[in-house]
Amino acid sequence: MTTECAIAGVELRKSFGHVEALRGATLSVARGEVCVLFGDNGAGKSTLLRTLCGVHAPDGGEVVVDGRPAKFASIRDAHAVGIDVIHQDLALAPHLSVLENMFLGHEQLHGGWRRVVGALARGRMASAADAALRELSIELPSVRVPVRDLSGGQRQAVAVARAVMWSRTALLMDEPTAALGPRQADVVCKTMREVADRGLGVFVISHDIPRMLRVADTALVLRRGRVVLDAPASSVAIDDVVRAMVGDDEE
Repeated sequence: MTTECAIAGVELRKSFGHVEALRGATLSVARGEVCVLFGDNGAGKSTLLRTLCGVHAPDGGEVVVDGRPAKFASIRDAHAVGIDVIHQDLALAPHLSVLENMFLGHEQLHGGWRRVVGALARGRMASAADAALRELSIELPSVRVPVRDLSGGQRQAVAVARAVMWSRTALLMDEPTAALGPRQADVVCKTMREVADRGLGVFVISHDIPRMLRVADTALVLRRGRVVLDAPASSVAIDDVVRAMVGDDEE
């Protein structure tokens, strides 16, 4: 695992009216690392993810990408520097095939006269999609199967593979194992590990403490908009996470 920083947040602050969602949150995700963030409901987890990817502009602090400060006006700016996000709803089109979903917005055309009429290079796209899935050890019946025919775990894996195809720096994931069975969740966790091993930073928000402590390199806990635990996942027990999430009631 490399120690080169893929994405970081330094003293991030974000308020919505009188509500302080982030109160100086600091974290760093290295390339080749799976970093998991735990926190109770209302801790500011989703706001932190959205601030890292340009959905929200921070009121204070800064986002750092590959060691350089980054100012995102929108999520498109984050995409431009190789950061992609997988939200809980996955943003997959169920009636389209795996291939069509993976190239949605990135369609490739044939050359020559066929480009003029907008003919898609489906063979080349299918080969690229199949290679991307195989590189992450994702097994599917075919890239031409409709997404609606896949299991929940397979859909998550396709969303990850699609993001990795177009990402160069970091992958941010919001509750990737939510509502999945144990076997499907294991498929998604294996895919996360494969993504990190390819040199991307993987930042995951999760409530699945036991499973994520097994797959992650670093564990963080966000409480009331601040990171209150930042340690190697191998040194953290479930009780440590729970205590950090609950904190001191007198705080």
